[in-house]
Amino acid sequence: MRLILTFLVALSAQASWAETLVPVRTIRAKQVITAEDLAYKPVDIAGAFSDPADLIGQEARVSLYAGRPIRPGDVGPPAIVERNDLIMLKFRRGGLLISTEGRSLGRGSEGDIIRAMNLASRTTITGRISADGSIEVR
Repeated sequence: MRLILTFLVALSAQASWAETLVPVRTIRAKQVITAEDLAYKPVDIAGAFSDPADLIGQEARVSLYAGRPIRPGDVGPPAIVERNDLIMLKFRRGGLLISTEGRSLGRGSEGDIIRAMNLASRTTITGRISADGSIEVR
């Protein structure tokens, strides 16, 4: 009996403290999330966000619907390179740096790996997006 009572108290305490963040309106993919877009829902859903600091300033990767929980795969850092942007391609090896102009063939944020086309040779390469929006080729 004592074990059951302890379990019920622990369960009711968790349920009263658990809150999950949900959008107050539909947020389309590629939109940046603001504080006005979020509200708490008094339910605990495993894997869903509960701290607004984790979401504010992030970009929706998929459409987020009002009242539904937001999961980690649904958001990410905002893209700094869009598809068809003119970008700098950089190859760095030791003290050597080769730069040329290219066109991005995808979109992404810092650290993402995307394809790009070297405009001089029309060759397609793959590289990692740097903080300045250039692509580091390996």
